[in-house]
Amino acid sequence: MAAQRRRPTQVDIARRVGVSQATVSLVISGGAASEQVAEGTRRSVLRAAAELGYTVNAAARRLKGGRNRMLGLYTFEPVFPVGQRDFYFPFLLGVEEATAEYGYDLLLFSSASSGGDRRIYAGGVNRLKVADGCVLLGRHLHRDDLAALVQEDFPFVFIGRREVPGEELSYVAADYVGATSAMVRDLTGLGHRRMAYLKLSDGQEPTRDRESGFLQGLDAAGIPADLCLVHPMDDAGSVTADLLREWRSAGVTALLVEPSEDDSTIVAVERAAEAAGVRIPEDCSVVLLGDPALGENAREWTRFSLHREQMGREAVRLLLDLLDDEDDGHRQLSVACTPIAGDSVAPPPAGPEGGAR
Repeated sequence: MAAQRRRPTQVDIARRVGVSQATVSLVISGGAASEQVAEGTRRSVLRAAAELGYTVNAAARRLKGGRNRMLGLYTFEPVFPVGQRDFYFPFLLGVEEATAEYGYDLLLFSSASSGGDRRIYAGGVNRLKVADGCVLLGRHLHRDDLAALVQEDFPFVFIGRREVPGEELSYVAADYVGATSAMVRDLTGLGHRRMAYLKLSDGQEPTRDRESGFLQGLDAAGIPADLCLVHPMDDAGSVTADLLREWRSAGVTALLVEPSEDDSTIVAVERAAEAAGVRIPEDCSVVLLGDPALGENAREWTRFSLHREQMGREAVRLLLDLLDDEDDGHRQLSVACTPIAGDSVAPPPAGPEGGAR
């Protein structure tokens, strides 16, 4: 992970211009007090600030000027209204409850354009600034918006690990690496040696973390990675009965499936298995690397569960920590997942297509 760059301070500006930090503060703060500074000095200070890339610490300014006691909630997804089966519902519930407990009001930002695009900035203006800080969530985000928030020191915490090149973001994330590695460990403990990881094809951080956990689990078990498969799921049709038969013929006895935010990936696997005559778990074990909003008639899949309500609450706590931090540090928290022992895992079958060979 890239090292955090130290942000230029008013002291840096003062040293470059050759004036006191108090003079720099008068110029930067603006208003009537800045008129005490000579015009030539004021221009030199502003020019040095621009050259150094100085931006006002929004969190510190709020501490000095008072807070609105409003926290924002911004989503890059069209999640409202939501039902209890919606993937985002527990996150929102945790954010709302924690905000109330800390004595803040919650302000919902919903900024979809007529084309469905969701952007934080409208005409170059940060629309979140009416709040003291903001919790953000969603998969289909604009990373340049996040980079701009960082540059202007606007306090925010993302629910889910997110990366922006050259910047450190504050986030609360599920420990997909550890949870996926543990799933591999459990499967190898039952005797499985050839496995396939079915991943989403968008390449986002949760997918990369799961894949890292898969490879770490194989390494810990002493299983060469080239004995196992990593298969991108571009769509539900990318897993077919013929493909499952091919994998079974190659000795694959377990599938690790990354869930989509609905049930589509695991439903595709289940339908392909039925069409191929592959029994779960007698012929092939299946684990879910997460917990989508499974339908009422879904089987009890072996999986791990995210503590989404807790993650929402922790995001609020970290956001308030940021507001109290004049050093402009970031906060990152990884929340452990809980394994769920379902009925879709068994030891590998004996015989030429079994894994215990």
